[in-house]
Amino acid sequence: MTLTQLEIFSLVAELRGFTLAAHRLGISQSAVSHAMKSLEQELGVELLRRHQSQVELSDIGEQLLLRARAMLGLANTLRQEAADARGMKSGTLRIGSFGPTSSIKLLPEILRRYREAHPGIEVHVDEGPDRQVMQWLEERRIDVGFVVLPEERFDTFALIEDQMVALLPIAHPLATRTELSLKELCTDPFILTEAGSSELVSRLFNAARLTPNIRYRCSQLLSTLDTVSRGDAITVVAEGSLPDSPHCGYVAIPLSPSVKRQIGLAVLDQRQASPATLAFIDMATRMNQR
Repeated sequence: MTLTQLEIFSLVAELRGFTLAAHRLGISQSAVSHAMKSLEQELGVELLRRHQSQVELSDIGEQLLLRARAMLGLANTLRQEAADARGMKSGTLRIGSFGPTSSIKLLPEILRRYREAHPGIEVHVDEGPDRQVMQWLEERRIDVGFVVLPEERFDTFALIEDQMVALLPIAHPLATRTELSLKELCTDPFILTEAGSSELVSRLFNAARLTPNIRYRCSQLLSTLDTVSRGDAITVVAEGSLPDSPHCGYVAIPLSPSVKRQIGLAVLDQRQASPATLAFIDMATRMNQR
C-alpha cells in the first residue's frame, strides 16, 4: 500500500469517476484503474462499485476512506513539518469557505498576506454552504474551514462577530421599524439562503418554536437579495454578508432580541494540524483581533 494509491482512492471517491480523477492527477485512466485494482487486491475487499457512468463507494470503502484521508493528512503534516524546518518553502493548504462573509470579506485579504509570507504554499479553496464546510472537515477533505461558532466538534478560533438582521422590501409595511421580532417574520413569504448561515437561521426559529413561511430557497445570497428587492419575500441574514454598497431595493433591520453571529476558523484536531494550517490560523486571528 502506498500513499499514491491512497491519494488516487480519495480522489476517485470524491469525483465519483476514474476519468475525472485521471484528468485531475494528469495521468492515464488505466493507471488510475491499476492503482485501485492493486489496492483492492492487497486489502482483499471491494472499495468501489463500478457502474457504466460513475463509481460509488462500497460500505467498507466508505469506512476505509476516512482512514485513508487521515493517513494522507498525517503524511501531509509530516511533509510540511519538514518544510517548516527549511523555512516552509513548500506544502499545500486546503481551505473551506462559505458565504460572502468569509469568501469575499475575510478570505481575500488573509490570502494576500499569507501568500506574501509563504509564497511556496499551494492554496486550494473550496466553497459551499456552512454545513458542507463542516462535512469536509470531518471527511478530512480540507485542512481548515470558516464556520459559524460555537462548534463543539472541532478546535476553533474566533475571528469576527456581527448580527443577524431581517431583510424586507423597501416598500414593506414594516420597513420603517428599527427592530423586528422573529414572530413578526412568520407571515410573509420567506426565502432561505443555503449558501450562508442557513443552519443558524433555522435554529433561531426552531428555538423560538416558530415556523417561517418558507416559499423560496436560493443557493446564493445575490439571488436572495434580488428576490427581496422585487418584493417577493423577506428573509433573515447575517449583516456581515451584505454588500458594502447601499442598495435601494431592501432594508436591513436588527432583530429583537439581538442575535449575534460569530465567525471563526475550525480544524479537526489542532494537535495534528500542519505548519501551513497553523500559520494561516495565526495570520487570520492576528488580522482580525479587535
